[in-house]
Amino acid sequence: MFADLKEIWNFVLSTTPSGQSITVGQILAVVALLLAGYYGSRLVGFILGRRLQRTDLRPDVVHILKRVAFFTILILVFITALGLLGIPLTAFAFATGALAIGIGFGAQNIINNFISGWILMAERPIRIDDFIEIDSTYGVVENIGTRSTRIRRTDGVHLLVPNSALLERTVVNWTLVDREVRTTVRVGVEYGSPVREVADLILQAVKAQAEVKSKPHPSVVFEDFGDNSLVFDTYFWCDVGGEKFLREIRSAIRFRICDLFDKNNIVVAFPQRDVHLDTKNALEIRMLPSDRTDTKTQGPT
Repeated sequence: MFADLKEIWNFVLSTTPSGQSITVGQILAVVALLLAGYYGSRLVGFILGRRLQRTDLRPDVVHILKRVAFFTILILVFITALGLLGIPLTAFAFATGALAIGIGFGAQNIINNFISGWILMAERPIRIDDFIEIDSTYGVVENIGTRSTRIRRTDGVHLLVPNSALLERTVVNWTLVDREVRTTVRVGVEYGSPVREVADLILQAVKAQAEVKSKPHPSVVFEDFGDNSLVFDTYFWCDVGGEKFLREIRSAIRFRICDLFDKNNIVVAFPQRDVHLDTKNALEIRMLPSDRTDTKTQGPT
């Protein structure tokens, strides 16, 4: 039985142009090497990622190093497999060129997205954990893959965007350089309110919010004499990671403004209309006499 297995193992399947034989054993060894190399490269990437996460490196840098280690090991394993078979790399020169042309015509989008993914990781206009806006969609980048980028929208739904689309379209990256964002809150008070006191109370409400930065300083602007109110705008900067947090901060400031206005008897304006009736020129309503029907009663004849 051992002799039969050895004979099968050494059975020659083909011969290379250089005269080296390719046996069943070599093919099985190459398959085992490729499988071991693939799973080994993933294991190395996992261990490398766990080690690098304990450092101060950003998640996108860790992701790039894991991808580089993964593909480097795969290339080395592939070259080693060719060496076991006795096939030189030059033998693939013509075949590789023909294959590249065929793949270029048949899989343009896949290759485009693959190259775009490497450009995104190298140039880093979009990184993991960045809060971005694309086509009126807001979300956090979770993963930059080989073909597409996974984005978690603010409503929790995952969005898969082709890598090429992130390079071809206009993408707003809220956290590319820093997390500083300027926002505003508008308040309208009724006419006759003490405007200086109103501005001081609004500024007090803004400064009491923990997320508001002290520099640049928050400011209050008397914006306009509106149709129904005196309009004030307050401008301030925050360190946030997205639109949701800004809305929560603005909401908290509005609650605080309402409390301060109530304590100081300042009324938030609302649309009003004054109606004046001119009774001197009021129309006189005349009652017209109703139609009458005279009925004659005829007596018996």
